[in-house]
Amino acid sequence: MRNLFHILQDEFIGLDVKVVKSTNPYYVGLRGKVIDETKNTFRILCKNKEEKILIKENCVFRFTLLDKTVVEIDGKVLIGRPEDRVKKLIRRRW
Repeated sequence: MRNLFHILQDEFIGLDVKVVKSTNPYYVGLRGKVIDETKNTFRILCKNKEEKILIKENCVFRFTLLDKTVVEIDGKVLIGRPEDRVKKLIRRRW
């Protein structure tokens, strides 16, 4: 199993995601697969083949990793370009 400390530096495209909390109540419970990521948004493909664009800062996400590990991440820590997030040094706060 991978160290979960490095999950913030991983690639999220292709992972299953569920919105646990959001400032927009319409997005709570929304689930699908991440198909694109930008600096401030995730684009997910829902089960009904509909694409939704979610703002990272406004949501708390629950990702299911490839090894079936479930991780809940506040979108505020994911803000930034994906290619820069991989290079960024992340300080432990626990």
